[in-house]
Amino acid sequence: MDRIVIVGGGISGLSLAYALLESDPSADVVVFESEKRAGGKIWTEKVNGFLCEGGVNGFLDNRPKTLELASKLLINPLRSSDAARKRYIFSDRKLRLLPESPVSFLTSDLLSLYGRLRVIYEFFAPKGRIDDETLADFARRRLGKEAYEKLIDPMASGIYAGNPESLSLKSCFPKIYDLEEKYGSLIKGMIKLQRQAKMTGKAKVGAGPGGTLTSFHDGMGMMTDSIKKLLGDRLRVGNKVVSVERKSKGYAVHLSDGMVVETEILVIASPAYSASEILRNLDRHLSSVLSEIPYPSVAVVCFGYRKECIANKLDGFGFLIPYKERRKILGSLWDSSIFPGRAPEGHVLLRSMVGGAWSSELAMQDDSRLIDIVAEELGHIIDIKVQPDFVKIYRHEKAIPQYNIGHDRKLKAVDEMLLKYGNLYLTGNAYRGIGVNDCVENSYKLAATIIRKESTIKNSP
Repeated sequence: MDRIVIVGGGISGLSLAYALLESDPSADVVVFESEKRAGGKIWTEKVNGFLCEGGVNGFLDNRPKTLELASKLLINPLRSSDAARKRYIFSDRKLRLLPESPVSFLTSDLLSLYGRLRVIYEFFAPKGRIDDETLADFARRRLGKEAYEKLIDPMASGIYAGNPESLSLKSCFPKIYDLEEKYGSLIKGMIKLQRQAKMTGKAKVGAGPGGTLTSFHDGMGMMTDSIKKLLGDRLRVGNKVVSVERKSKGYAVHLSDGMVVETEILVIASPAYSASEILRNLDRHLSSVLSEIPYPSVAVVCFGYRKECIANKLDGFGFLIPYKERRKILGSLWDSSIFPGRAPEGHVLLRSMVGGAWSSELAMQDDSRLIDIVAEELGHIIDIKVQPDFVKIYRHEKAIPQYNIGHDRKLKAVDEMLLKYGNLYLTGNAYRGIGVNDCVENSYKLAATIIRKESTIKNSP
């Protein structure tokens, strides 16, 4: 197999390198990571007995590749607690339980009676005519304004830290888009899929992602740390790639320290804004399209408290906040209630998110300001009157790629431009799925493509 250079040591780059070496342990694979720490948005630290996730806190167990990878790495998955099934929305100055079933939806106080009836009307609502529709327009059209504001908007914040007035439905939630396309209604589609699942003995299905949130005993970093150990000196941290140029048999990769590495196969697994910079001298049009994928800022603020000081039982996953509430945090996850071992005995750990597409500037405030914001909000929302005993802050100036309207057109343009370059690939969460499952699955697909192409060349006469 020809030499393969991977630019970017997040979960996409690491899992790609692993998949390639799994197929051919002698493969000449090298991963360059600009930061001193590999792992990207998977960032786990244990501080004063608190296990803090600076970014990703888990993955859903409903897709096999991540679990298969964990098994190969000999790390055991840890399913979230039963309490984590309880999720709350802060609405009208109160935490309200998110309905878990059709029956609980009918009796829930999250939506008014009219709001619930309007959701039921979705069964009869006409099919949309716009191919690329914002999540907000879709939700208002099919579910009504109230359901959009209290259910869909906080969901967009929780997953993308995004603005549903800009996010593309079919790029962000293709499963929901396909339900309407195929069945004309989400409710009709789910009823038919449930019947099919019952007949075939498969698990229940729904419009949401499904599955159980899963991590590892020592956090998500166990996965990236395990891959890092296996890669050894194939992984080179603190090595920033600044540009690439085309050579007769591949590419010359230029690093910030002046070193040049030549490779036959080049994969850029870094964020879109970084890929844009790297490719600027090679292809300005491609670079320009990649630069159009926005990334809002997000701060993750971890607070630890003595359990006896918190009146709220924290019996659940946590809460999200609709934009209409005009709060200064996106929500808070009760990490010590979700997974065991996240806080010392007798303590609790809360992880709150600040910023996102609605208020990106708040995420970049200094530590004291962020602490004040989160403490004030938690005081109002869950009645915490004491100062935290433990604080840890993680800032992501460019956090989560936004799949806004036109995202699919950008991807088609990128795919067409890449056709004129042999053995140049892009992967990562900027393109076709932001979650860990998406990144791992796309890495294995890309590894299969590279291996198949190399095998074809090798066996050609």
